[in-house]
Amino acid sequence: MFDSLTEKLSAAFKRLRSRGALTPEDVQVALRDVRMALLEADVNFRVVKDFIARVTEKATGRDVLESLTPAQQVIKIVHDEMVELLGGQASGLALAGKPPVPVMLVGLQGSGKTTTAAKLARFLREKQGRRPYLASVDVYRPAAIEQLKTLARQVDVPCFDTDPSANPVEAARQALRAADAAACDTLLLDTAGRLHVDERLMQELRDLKAAIQPREVLLVVDAMTGQDAVTVAKAFNEGLGFDGVVMTKLDGDARGGAALSVRAVTGRPLKLVGVGEKVDALEVFHPERMASRILGMGDVLTLIEKAQQAVEAEQARELERKLRKNQFTLEDFREQLQQVRKMGPIESLLGMIPGFDRLKGQGIRVDERELVRVEAIINSMTPQERRNHAILNGSRRKRIARGSGTTVEEVNRLVKRYLEARKMMMRLSRGGMKALRRSGRLPFA
Repeated sequence: MFDSLTEKLSAAFKRLRSRGALTPEDVQVALRDVRMALLEADVNFRVVKDFIARVTEKATGRDVLESLTPAQQVIKIVHDEMVELLGGQASGLALAGKPPVPVMLVGLQGSGKTTTAAKLARFLREKQGRRPYLASVDVYRPAAIEQLKTLARQVDVPCFDTDPSANPVEAARQALRAADAAACDTLLLDTAGRLHVDERLMQELRDLKAAIQPREVLLVVDAMTGQDAVTVAKAFNEGLGFDGVVMTKLDGDARGGAALSVRAVTGRPLKLVGVGEKVDALEVFHPERMASRILGMGDVLTLIEKAQQAVEAEQARELERKLRKNQFTLEDFREQLQQVRKMGPIESLLGMIPGFDRLKGQGIRVDERELVRVEAIINSMTPQERRNHAILNGSRRKRIARGSGTTVEEVNRLVKRYLEARKMMMRLSRGGMKALRRSGRLPFA
């Protein structure tokens, strides 16, 4: 989502670094570029104005301009102010209280509330060990009730069988009692939405809030709607009040201004973000990590967390054993590629590596389809060929190419990459893996 903004900010900082000693005018020129980049990313005008004013005040001070690394100092100030703009620190869900703890999800129709409810149920169960219970009080759309039931089965969480003819407030009370009877500790309530904010919707939500006293009211907004998402957040904050924002489709190709504006406009933190369509694509929002990614500094912590989630410790130990004994086969190579794909889109993962934005600026791109072709080639081999690449003679490679719909050259290229990967991983195993394992990180993080 932030690719365009990252490129523009990186270009501004590159010019700043090339200046050596800085004058106040140099800083003003760089910050003018930053301001234009933020405005083009659809960040709220007032938010940009206040942000640039704070950065200017700190960046044009004598201590900065006369320091040994003035450009780095200015970039650090921009980074720190962006972290503050995004919320300062991660804000978790406050779910203390007598179970079942009610949580209301509110927002406009089409913002992704129902899907987010299921994602949040899975998140709470898998990451926090809670026992969530799903319920929909969108009695105006029976299809939404059925959709939530279907999603509940996917994430293996109980779901209330809402009567579409019931009053929303009474349905919420019944769901709370049902969650208590099912020994669940969290009730996730999917509420009705509208195509736009109106008083009837707000009154219904206020009645629901008064009836079940939710511990958290979460506003679900669609990042793809840009500044409209900020306008909606402001209207909900004034008409209902909420505790935090869940932003969906943060993996999309919108300009990202909503994520940078919503906290400054409403004063409410961005707590969770949807980063894909799958039910496991919900993450805690970390302002510092996001600021680092926006400024092209990478996000190694999130990359490591994703790797740890994708690969079990036992698998990592088995991989190390095979490498030490020189038994890393094409089957293992395929398994590693599958685990990498589980972590998310490759371009997104590479974006977490510091400096990758500069490689993108040089025209380097990652083709996801290449991984599919690699897997197809390996799948077209016999088990014996996958275990022993040395038997892959010319006729076998022709057969594999025909079976995978590729060319012999592509098969040859795959074998070459596999051998290079094996050599590199063996070098890691001779010392680096021990250190990584001691630090709690995976050998291929």
